[in-house]
Amino acid sequence: QVQLVESGGGSVRAGESLTLSCQASKFYFDSEPMEWYRQAPGKQRELIASISGGNVETYADSVKGRFTISRDNRRKTVSLRMNDLKPEDTAVYLCHAMYFNYWGRGTQVTVSS
Repeated sequence: QVQLVESGGGSVRAGESLTLSCQASKFYFDSEPMEWYRQAPGKQRELIASISGGNVETYADSVKGRFTISRDNRRKTVSLRMNDLKPEDTAVYLCHAMYFNYWGRGTQVTVSS
């Protein structure tokens, strides 16, 4: 059974950092573009970062310069380093395998001012 399992969420204060991780299993990971989305209460799900199989990174304007996506094909993980967190970054963060359209269940990030 295909799995994407996120971890690393938590509650932090504005200006602090967190690193999220997504562990993939049961599908061919190496060439699969991987994405991080987030969904805040009452808002639409937002694509914030993606990384291709060739390690090309893209970011939403809202996180550019603060967040960094990376992948480790040997470990089948994709990570999201989040610096200088703001209260508006509060959301559930979800990992997504783009071509296979697999989703993780998400991890909560809460940023207080």
